Amino acid sequence: MTDPNTPGDVLGGLLADLRAESAVLDALVADLAAGDWARPTPAEGWTVAHQIAHLAWTDDWTALAARDPEGFTASLGGRFTELLASGADPVEEGAREGAAAEPAELLARWRAGREEVPAALAAAPADARLPWFGPPMKPASMATARLMETWAHGQDVADALGATREPSARLRHIAHLGLRTLGFAFAAHGLPAPEHPVRLELTAPDGGLWALGPADAPDVVTGPALDLCLLVTQRRHRDDLALTATGPVAAAWLPIAQAFAGPPGKGRQPQA
Repeated sequence: MTDPNTPGDVLGGLLADLRAESAVLDALVADLAAGDWARPTPAEGWTVAHQIAHLAWTDDWTALAARDPEGFTASLGGRFTELLASGADPVEEGAREGAAAEPAELLARWRAGREEVPAALAAAPADARLPWFGPPMKPASMATARLMETWAHGQDVADALGATREPSARLRHIAHLGLRTLGFAFAAHGLPAPEHPVRLELTAPDGGLWALGPADAPDVVTGPALDLCLLVTQRRHRDDLALTATGPVAAAWLPIAQAFAGPPGKGRQPQA
C-alpha cells in the first residue's frame, strides 16, 4: 500500500490499491444468484445492484473527467442539469437505470469501467485539475476518492450479504482523505472553518499506529482505523464506534464527518 505521506510513484500505488479494493468487492458479487442482486442494503432504497450500478456510473464520469475534461463539463450542462431541473437526483437516477440491467450485464459494465479509470487517470497530467461534481481534483486525489467510494459501497454490499471483509492497509488512504475533508464537512453543514487542526492517532489493522496530522495539533481523534473509515464514509453511526475525540474541534467534527463530495448524507442509525 502506498503511504500518502511519502514521495514516489504515489499515483501508481493508489491505482494498484484501487484495483485491489475493487477485486475484494468483485469476489463478493461475482457468483451471486440473480435474486441476491435484489437484496436490500443499508442505504435506503438501494439493493446490491444499485450499489454496483452507482460505482459503474461514477467510474464512467471519472474516466470522462480524466480523458475529456471539456466533455465532462459539457455533460454537466446536458442530461445531468436536466435531471436537477426536473427535481430528480442524478445519482439516484444513475443507480436506478444501472440496476435495471441484468446482473451479468451490470457486472460486465462495472468491470470494464473500473479498468478504464486507472488507465485514464494514469494518462492524465499529474498536476491537472480534473473537473468533478465538487472541487476539481488532481489524478491522485481522484484515485483516492474512487478507492474510498469502492470501499464504502463495498461495505454496504457486505452488510447486505452478511459478509465480513478483512480490514487492510488500504484503509489509510480513506483515513487520510477523511482528515483532508474536515474543513469541507464543516462547510457542508454551514459551520465556520475550524480554528485548529486535528490529528489522527489510529490503530492500524496490523496493530501498528497511524499518525496523521500535525504532531502538535491541540485536537486529537484516537481509535481503530476501521472505525474512523466507517465514520467518514457514514457507514456506521458515531455511537457504534470506538473513537475518542479530545478537543472541541475534534468533538464537533466526528458527528458530521464525511469524506465524499456533495451535501451531508443521512448516515446510519445507531445499531440496536
